[in-house]
This record gives sequence, structure tokens and C-alpha cells, in this order.
Amino acid sequence: MKRWERWTFNALSVAVVVTGFAYLWMKYALESSDPFAVVNHPWQTSILGLHVVASPAFILIFGIIFNSHVMKKLSATRLPNRRSGFASLGTFAAMVVSGYLLQVSPRETWLPALVVVHVISGAVFSIVYAAHLVISARLARIRPVPAVNETRKGRRRRRGSLLTRTRPHPAVREMA
Repeated sequence: MKRWERWTFNALSVAVVVTGFAYLWMKYALESSDPFAVVNHPWQTSILGLHVVASPAFILIFGIIFNSHVMKKLSATRLPNRRSGFASLGTFAAMVVSGYLLQVSPRETWLPALVVVHVISGAVFSIVYAAHLVISARLARIRPVPAVNETRKGRRRRRGSLLTRTRPHPAVREMA
């Protein structure tokens, strides 16, 4: 996975999680003092708008990461971070499908069940993905770092370039 993919996915996951839980708190935990109020908090519609705008970008980046990271890891076995990765994948799918169905649901009777599925899968995803990141960071500290002059395949990297030579010029050798 490339660095920009990781940073973008992590930033968007934070944005989606924070706006999602803020909207949940505003809609269900707060109560307006005005009996005729449509919303419980003045920022409630703005937070929902940010959540709905950030979510497609989050799903797009997930699709990119799915291709560059998840597909490679699915074929590998005995990876220490595999369980949290699978759990993240499953809860992400439930979160996305329930979020989509919340917007296009043909029946209003489905909405309470979809909200419950969306909130639970979003909460579990945020916890499991955070655990996945923590495990990945710990594994990165444990793994040996390759030497500076070696590539990933174990071959020695050629020192110098066309401008800098690795051996002294023959005229310099004769002077010594």
C-alpha cells in the first residue's frame, strides 16, 4: 500500500467516523428546547452533509486499497494482522450497504433496522480498524529494517550514478 493511500484512507475514516458519531449524538442524544424544532442541534444538518459527502470518497479510496492491499493479503496465509483485516472488511461492507440503503430505502419501516445496523457496523468498524492500525504499527517496529544499500529482493544496490563514481578515477589511483 502506498503512503498516500494509507494517509488518505485514514484521514477519510476519521472524518466519516467523527461526523457519523457527531450526527448520532445530535440526532438521538440531544433534545431541543423548542417543541417545534425540526433538528436538535443547529449543526445537525451540516454534520450529516459532511458525513454524506465524505463517505463516497472514503468508499473510493477503499476500492483503491482493496486492489493494492487487500487482494494481496487475501491470498497470503498466517499473517498476524489477518483477523483484524477480515473483521474490518466485513464491517466495512455492512456499514456501506446499510448506509446506502438508508438513503434509498423504499419502505420507511426498514429505516429503524437500517439505522441500528449502520450504527453498530460503523462502531465496530472504527474499533476493529483502529486495532488493525495498532497491530500494524507494532509489527512494523518488530520487523527488521533492510540495510541502506540493499533492495527488497536482497540484491545489492549499485552505489553512485553517472555523476558520482564508486571507484576512483585511474589517474587518481596512479598518484597514490
